[in-house]
Amino acid sequence: MKPSSRQVLTFAAVAGLALAGLLLAAPAIRPPQDPGMSVEPTPDVSPPSRFATSIRPTPGPQGIPTGLTDPHGQPVTVACASCHATTTPNRDLRSADQLVQFHQGLHYAHGSLSCLSCHNADNYDTLRLADGSTLAFTDSMTLCGQCHGPQLRDYQRGLHGGMNGYWDLSRGPRTRNSCIHCHDPHAPAFPLVQPVFPPRDRTPVPRPNPNANPNASH
Repeated sequence: MKPSSRQVLTFAAVAGLALAGLLLAAPAIRPPQDPGMSVEPTPDVSPPSRFATSIRPTPGPQGIPTGLTDPHGQPVTVACASCHATTTPNRDLRSADQLVQFHQGLHYAHGSLSCLSCHNADNYDTLRLADGSTLAFTDSMTLCGQCHGPQLRDYQRGLHGGMNGYWDLSRGPRTRNSCIHCHDPHAPAFPLVQPVFPPRDRTPVPRPNPNANPNASH
């Protein structure tokens, strides 16, 4: 007895559904990779990397110039401790006018601080924090920050201190100054300066005449 056409169609439909289910359930089969074939790298869609922000290195102790030069033509200096190690520290020294032997030309104006508020009397080639701990000259920003907290906070947020480079660190690096690149550590306040010419307005603005009679009628 031959199967009817309806039975044939039903069998074909069931077989097709079963084959489709097997194909969906089976893992994807990848062709074997040829060792000599190069593979295209996956495009990098990660956000651009940020460049670094560096701070100009703070110079160490300068020493006292002797007026001499070494065989390489560099100025010869004497370390601070060479002289200060043989003298008794004067903890009450608060003015350059009191200097009678060395540093007479030093301009000092730093509030009520004395020299030994920042300089280490036990080692004049180092600095001293308020808690008495020793600090290298190259880390002078830590010394400044213990009293000038608001300025240090603004500096850490980019609101204080000079800068060269990029605001957008995804485009390039940034270089910043330390405190003493702009401020004299012995007289940190900026002096008064003569202002430049006033800005030129795009439209003329009448300026008051200081010699005009205020009671004159208009």
